[in-house]
Amino acid sequence: MRVGILSYPMLFQRDGGLQIQVRETVAALNRLAPSAARPLQVRLVDANHDRLADYDLIHVFSAINGNFRIVEMASELGLPVVLSPLLSPGWNRATARRAELADRLAGRLTDWMVQTSYAQTKRALQLASLVIALGEAERDAITQGFGVVAEKIRVFPNGVNPHFFTANGDLFRRETGIAGPFVLMVASISPYKNQLGLALALAGSALPVVLIGAAPRHELPYLQQLLALPHVSWLGSLEHADPLLASAYHAAAVVALPSQGEVLPLSVLEALAAGTPVVMTAQSALELPDSTFALRKVRWDDGAAQRLVIEQLVAEQPERVRVQALVSQFSWDRVAAQIADCYHGHAQLHGASLPAGRRHAV
Repeated sequence: MRVGILSYPMLFQRDGGLQIQVRETVAALNRLAPSAARPLQVRLVDANHDRLADYDLIHVFSAINGNFRIVEMASELGLPVVLSPLLSPGWNRATARRAELADRLAGRLTDWMVQTSYAQTKRALQLASLVIALGEAERDAITQGFGVVAEKIRVFPNGVNPHFFTANGDLFRRETGIAGPFVLMVASISPYKNQLGLALALAGSALPVVLIGAAPRHELPYLQQLLALPHVSWLGSLEHADPLLASAYHAAAVVALPSQGEVLPLSVLEALAAGTPVVMTAQSALELPDSTFALRKVRWDDGAAQRLVIEQLVAEQPERVRVQALVSQFSWDRVAAQIADCYHGHAQLHGASLPAGRRHAV
C-alpha cells in the first residue's frame, strides 16, 4: 500500500512542531518491519510532480492553510483520507456557533465569494474518512466545534525522540556559562507564544529566562522588548537534533510555555523526557494522569499564577526519573504502528470501491 503525506506548500520553509511531527511520523512509519500481508510504503507527496491517484491513501496534516482542497481532491478520486487537523482545544459549541454566524455574514456581504477558515476546516473534517486527534481535548474540540462523530476519530499523541531521555545539562552550562537555576522557553518568538508575559511575570524573581526559538522579521520589535529586560537572554533558533537543545532542557530548573493555545506541544513532552518540570498554558490538549507534581497548567494571561507555580517547582524539584516516567510511553515507533493499523483498516474498507489501477502491492 502506498501512502502519500501532504500538508501546505510552505510547510518545510520553517521548523517547528508540525514539521517535526510530519518528519518523525514518516520516518517511523518507514521503519516498521515489512510484512508481505501488510506492505506499506510512505512518502511525502511532491504536489508539483506526483499525482494523488498514484497512492492508495492520503494523510493530510493540518486542516488550515487551504489543505481542505487536498482533502476534496482525494475524495473526488475515491481515495480514503486520513486527516490530522491539529485544532486548538478552545473550540466548543459556543465558539462554533459564532464561527458559523461569521461565515454566513462573510458570505452574504461578498455574494458568497468569501469563505472563512472555519468553514474550510469543517469541510475537510467532513470529507476525511478518518480523523486523528493528538489528545482527548482535541477530540472534544473536533466533535463539539465541528460536529464530527466520535466514531470517526482516533487519538494518538505525538512521540518523543529518544535522545531527550538521555540528555545532560553539562553542554549547555559549558556553552552559555549559566550555572544557576533558570527558566527555559522553547518556542518561536511572538506575542501568541507570550514570552514577554513570562518575562514580566518573573521580573525581580532572581530566575533568569532563557529563550530558544526563531524570531520572524516582523517580530523583531517584540524580540527587542524582551532583550531589553536584564534577566532575559535569547539563544536564537536551534535544530531539533542539536545536542544543545536537549542539554538546555536538562539544565533548566523549569520549562515554561504560557502561550495562548497549544494542541500537544513537543517542547513540553521533550522537557519532561529530560526530567524537567513544566508550567504551560491551560489551553492545551495535553493531559497526563497524576502529573501535577511536574506539570502545571495556568492561564496564559495570569502572570501571578505562572510565577507562583514556577517558584514552587524550582523549590520542590521533583525527581527526574519520576518526571521522565510521565512520557516514557511517547514513542514515535509506537505511534507509527497505531497509525499503520488505521491505514490498513481504512484501505480495506475503501478497497472495493477503488479502480484496479489504484491498488498497489507495495
